[in-house]
Amino acid sequence: MPYAMAVPISLPHPAMVDADWADSFAITIDDPDITPERAAQKIMDGRPVWMGYLLALRNAMVRPLGLKTAPEPDADVIGLFPVIERGDDFIVLGMDDRHLDFRLTVEVEKFQCGQTVIRSSTLIRRHNMLGRMYLGTIMPFHKAIVPAMLNGAFASR
Repeated sequence: MPYAMAVPISLPHPAMVDADWADSFAITIDDPDITPERAAQKIMDGRPVWMGYLLALRNAMVRPLGLKTAPEPDADVIGLFPVIERGDDFIVLGMDDRHLDFRLTVEVEKFQCGQTVIRSSTLIRRHNMLGRMYLGTIMPFHKAIVPAMLNGAFASR
């Protein structure tokens, strides 16, 4: 059964050249035809149930601070996040806010043996102390959520 693993990522990254923090997770699957958009959709659809509770708690806590809790109503979104850019082997989702900007990239790398590596990377540019504190607070959850979402989307049933 495939499972998600942390993988190295280097900065600067083309999806956000001025990011000051990043991490990346990857999973290898047996689907040579998957597109980045379909992979991103599956990842968002694979959210664990408990993530919804964490997101509701996060939104209740940051709303008084004036931080965004949802994308613009007319945005092109996948799951919770607006699409920033599409390419043949990647898609970039993300949002900009006053405390930090983030990008979620989903990249697909196809191999002749019929396997595809799906890599989900998070890139952050912190603007101020609130951004640093926010990232520090959510990091333990983020490190559990991203692999859980990849596993939920692609692990064999």
